[in-house]
Amino acid sequence: MRTPYPLLSFTFVLGYQLKNHPFLITSLESNSPEATNSQAWDRMARLAHPLAQPVRDEELKDPLQVVDEIGWLGGDIRGWRVLCLAAGGGRHSALYAAAGGLITVVDLSPGMLELDRAIAEKHRLRMRIIQSSMSSMPMLHDGEFDLVIHPVSTCYLREVAPVFREVARVLRPGGLYISQHKQPTNLQSSLQPRAGHYVLEHPVGSHNPVTQTMEPSRLREPGTHEFAHSLETLIGGICRAGLMIEDLVEPRHGKPDQPLGSFGHRCNFLPPYIRIKARRSPVERT
Repeated sequence: MRTPYPLLSFTFVLGYQLKNHPFLITSLESNSPEATNSQAWDRMARLAHPLAQPVRDEELKDPLQVVDEIGWLGGDIRGWRVLCLAAGGGRHSALYAAAGGLITVVDLSPGMLELDRAIAEKHRLRMRIIQSSMSSMPMLHDGEFDLVIHPVSTCYLREVAPVFREVARVLRPGGLYISQHKQPTNLQSSLQPRAGHYVLEHPVGSHNPVTQTMEPSRLREPGTHEFAHSLETLIGGICRAGLMIEDLVEPRHGKPDQPLGSFGHRCNFLPPYIRIKARRSPVERT
């Protein structure tokens, strides 16, 4: 039987070498997209943005149904070692912990990780909390996890191939990688229609971030730098990292009866996300 993590949450702080953990996480450059996005998510956590809301008590009654309506996880993750990657905020970690997983949550934003610490203390959930970039996680061992859960976050990086390589490294052979990403066309297109149409206004694959919006939007996170990665970069990148894609869905958010320019109306034409189920090969490649 696997030994569960202790109740205490351990935080590894960027730029410090911690006792019993002989590694040093590189500090972020102040003008890098990662630094900008970390600060933006800190603000969102502080201001209780809708995307920085911890899990609700009632959701913990049937947590696996909340996180896995599709049934990709087989109905039981008790005892699984689960990495919640770029998933701070007190929601994903709590739900997977309540479902019986042995949780490690990694996020770049200390503000979001504080929500995980608070929810773990409130519900006496066991989890390990690590502040780190998702592109480089030297504190995590090869083949350490049965499952990596990765909510929308690849859009915050210029280069995503290192993330997929890290995911493949920390997964055990046969382990699952469940990820969600913003669709390229979602990030390329105007948020509001022009003459009744949504317009492509940003090239896919550009190393420049998409234009930020000053208006509240369910499709853009305030103050962040986001990048429109191509499907080749996302899907091909997962495959090239040594993971096998088993399924792909576009979560449905479109509502044709909604007003022009609303979230539901736009999603009816531009599905905002893709959700991917992938698996590390159970046989090591030679």
